[in-house]
Amino acid sequence: MPDEEFLCVRCARRRKTCCQISEVYATPGDVRRIAEFTGLGDFTEFRVPENPSYGDQDDDPAWQEHIFRQDQSRRVLKRQPDGDCTFLGEQGCTLPYETRPLVCRLYPFEYSEQGISEELADGCPLELLQPGQGLIEALDMNLDNARRWHRMLYEEILLEPEG
Repeated sequence: MPDEEFLCVRCARRRKTCCQISEVYATPGDVRRIAEFTGLGDFTEFRVPENPSYGDQDDDPAWQEHIFRQDQSRRVLKRQPDGDCTFLGEQGCTLPYETRPLVCRLYPFEYSEQGISEELADGCPLELLQPGQGLIEALDMNLDNARRWHRMLYEEILLEPEG
């Protein structure tokens, strides 16, 4: 049986992907890792969320307390004029997996400071899964890595300078 094309590639052929529509928060650690890998320094900006759901973090006080500045802006990856992530190339993300922002690595896991939820985020094209295949399996993800990234994310959130 020939190798099956990766789910994200199939998704990109059918619709805009998470890399094209998301406002990606970058932790101080993400910024350091990306800068070290790319040699760039100007790939983030502070913006108030365009999508109101990004600001609705009542269920995660740590997120609300540390991510958002007093003007309700937060550090996000810059986007290209068409809305694509700065690091989205023709073959997908141009950053190695361990360099990508932690929120990107965790997607589609839902999470809060308390941990990772059993439910997954909406957005991935479940109709493109093979019969009997789960989303996490199709994305070649595992819960151990997600837990590690989750711990890193909340440790790095605490590194945010205040307001």
